[in-house]
Amino acid sequence: MKGLTKEIRIALVAIIGIVILFFGLNFLKGVSLFSDDTLYYVKFDKIDGLSSSCPIMADGYKVGTVKSINFDFNKRGEIVAEVGINKNLQIPQGTLAEISSDLLGNVQVDLVLGEGGDGFMQPLDTINGSLNAGAMGKVKEMIPVVEKMLPKVDSILMSVNSLMADPALPNTLHHAEQVTHDLTNTTNQINTLMAGLNKEMPGLVGKADGVLNQASQAMGNTVAVTENLSKLDLEKSLNELSQTLNNLKAFTNELNQGKGSLGLLMRDRSFYDNLNATMAHADSLLIDFKSHPKRYVHFSVFGKKDK
Repeated sequence: MKGLTKEIRIALVAIIGIVILFFGLNFLKGVSLFSDDTLYYVKFDKIDGLSSSCPIMADGYKVGTVKSINFDFNKRGEIVAEVGINKNLQIPQGTLAEISSDLLGNVQVDLVLGEGGDGFMQPLDTINGSLNAGAMGKVKEMIPVVEKMLPKVDSILMSVNSLMADPALPNTLHHAEQVTHDLTNTTNQINTLMAGLNKEMPGLVGKADGVLNQASQAMGNTVAVTENLSKLDLEKSLNELSQTLNNLKAFTNELNQGKGSLGLLMRDRSFYDNLNATMAHADSLLIDFKSHPKRYVHFSVFGKKDK
């Protein structure tokens, strides 16, 4: 360096700086000048932000980068991108390349690998590419739907504002608070009642057992009565009752026909009149006996008759 002039040393430093800047920019872009990646071509109709150094992804893993993009001015609608893909990756026939982007605008190429039944692609082969809108595309698809919903949302908001401005709403909320308070008090009372029932439950169970025992005894008595009734000769008893009723019927018929003393008494008018006259004479006799007892009884202390 001592034999070099000042101008040559400045030129060498500038050249080294340019080289370092070139390699540094390519490194920041993700482009390696000394890589041994296999070159392929990807044909797109539309690239939507795809540029050199964009990553090539396969199943979420980076397998290469976009080297360059060539636009055919003579054949509009066809854009060919030169991509470098890791030489260790064998690309099956039928593989597709999709351009996708995230919400931050980062663009990448996703390889949708084929089944591989028809073999593998060779270097410099052309892969068919397409545009996958990704999350931003889904947002764009939702915009028309959102635009249609906006009038309905506005109407709903107006209805909500009207409802909120209605003075009945605070009253309703106040009543709801009162109802909640009443429900709380009712719940507390129910809890108190249940606590009392839990305390009295053993006594109630004991009383229930006593009632069940009494019921069981009553059922036993009922069974005994039923057995006694089954032992009775019910047919014989019914026959005797029927015979008694027949006799009573015959007796009643005799009374109605004037047979016997009681029948004559009930049916004979002269017998009744004579009996009535006899009773009248007996009554007169008793009255006269009470008035003049000496006529009928003669009694003296000295044994003499009263003249």
